[in-house]
This record gives sequence, structure tokens and C-alpha cells, in this order.
Amino acid sequence: MPEAKIYSRYSSENRFTLYKGDCFNLLKKIEADSIDLVVTSPPYCMGKSYENPKNDLKVFTEQHIKIIPEIYRVLAPGGSICWQIGYHVKDSAVTPLDYILFDIINRQLSEEIRDELILRNRIVWTFGHGLNSSKRFSGRHEVLLWYTKGTEYEFNLDSVRVPQKYPGKRYYKGDKKGELSGNPLGKNPSDVWDVPNVKANHVEKTDHPCQFPIVIPQRLIKSLTPENGVVFDPFVGSGTSGIASIIENRRFIGAELSPEYHALAKERMEAAITGDIRYREDIPVIEPDLKMAVAKLPDEFLSARSMVNH
Repeated sequence: MPEAKIYSRYSSENRFTLYKGDCFNLLKKIEADSIDLVVTSPPYCMGKSYENPKNDLKVFTEQHIKIIPEIYRVLAPGGSICWQIGYHVKDSAVTPLDYILFDIINRQLSEEIRDELILRNRIVWTFGHGLNSSKRFSGRHEVLLWYTKGTEYEFNLDSVRVPQKYPGKRYYKGDKKGELSGNPLGKNPSDVWDVPNVKANHVEKTDHPCQFPIVIPQRLIKSLTPENGVVFDPFVGSGTSGIASIIENRRFIGAELSPEYHALAKERMEAAITGDIRYREDIPVIEPDLKMAVAKLPDEFLSARSMVNH
């Protein structure tokens, strides 16, 4: 196996490639049917420092019509595309960008792509903090579309199960009476993921203005790729998907157009290789302990509650 280092030039033998430049130039070099998972969070055309100020929804649509066929070409049969995306907001008018992507894939591309790319989940990523709005409800979620290439695909649910809410719950009747009703390995994390976003004092925070947490690509990599599988990110940003690939022992290929963020991603990926990267582990957001909360209620409240119940 090649040495665990970051290569700037792509080779099919590289364990980790971080290309500095346009992702289309990199895509031309990647062999067809060679990628197990494409996971990314593209620019949202919202005027961020790393975006072209001339970009708008029209440009966003044109770029995705151009890139999705190339993504499809390099994706292996049974491979997955996971496109994490949010909303375009202008003059308080909101456009859900996943609608645009869905329309592109299902109506504007070739018949082959329309037939072969199958939407498996529309995952909602919800988080507790963000910008506050005064003319609409504050946005506290983004969306991730998971497509597979074909009907046979990798999905390892056991690798991403989360703790049961009621781990001791048992069947109370029937043939299984007395047996545990939930999977002892944990439950399916569902299509709503409550994961803190990378803001302020988050352990993963860098100077990049739109980081997404390592746990998101990490969960996708664990469940959708085989050990030593190949992950591709055309918009690397701060290096989140590359770091998740390294942590989970997958190969990684990615491109970043900005020299500043390419350098940042390279530094963070190298820290992941040496085990020095700081990140929030994939653990559930703490839920309130209802028994503890009731125990702390004033006696007069509990007495009144008891009278009502009787």
C-alpha cells in the first residue's frame, strides 16, 4: 500500500489525493466506475468569501447540469452520491436547493442517468444554532440527498446504529413475549440527524465560513462504503470529508479551487493521518432525563398533578 501521505497529483495508486484546482480537471483523470462514494457540500451561491460573487441560481443550475454526468461516470455500479445542501436566500425569499438538484437529476439529464440514479433518502440535518431571522422563522436544518447507482448497493446499518431510547423495552404479548423488542446493537438513526453545526467554540472550527461536521461524512462513509473503499469530494473546502475518510480507513480523492482552503484542508488531513486531529465523535445529542426532571419539580406541583390524575 502506498505511504500514508497527501499527494497533490492524482494517481489511481494514491491513498489520499488533494488536488489544487478545478474539480472538472481532476474528474477527467479519474477512471470510470472507480469511486464508491461521492460526498460533498457544494457552494450555495450565497456570496460567501470562497464563492464567485457573480454566481446565482442560474449558474448553480448550469454547474450541476455539467458536473452530475461526470460524477455519474466515475461512480462505480452500486456506489452512492451524497449531496449535502441548504437553501439560497435572497431578499428573504427562500429557494430549497435540493429541489433544484432533484429536478436536474430526474428531468434534465440523459435517460441512462435518470434510470440509474435512484434516490434512497432525503436526510434532514438539524442543528440548534445559526443566524437569527426577524422576518421568517430561523433556519435550523439543511438537507442531504442520497442517490445510488443502480439497485444493488452497499448499506451497512449496523455500523451507524445509535442507542435505543428505551433499551430495556420488551414484547408484552405474542410468541416473543418477554424478549427485547429493540435491536441490541441500537436503532436506525433515521433520516433526521441532530448534529451540532460547526460554529463558535466547536472543537472542529477553522477559518472556513461554512464547515460541516466531520460526523456527517463519517456516518455516510461507514454505512455506504466497504473497508478501503474510495471516497471522492469535488468541493473539499476545509477537508472534512477527507478527514472522515482517513479516520474510517478509506481512500480519498478531492479537489479544492481556493489555495487558502486547499492549504487548510491539507494541514487538517495530515493531522488526521498522525492522529492529531480534534473532532466531535459520532455520539447522540444529549436528551433530557425526564425522571430526573420530574424528581426536581417542587412538591406543590407534584401534589397538584397527583390530584388531577385522580
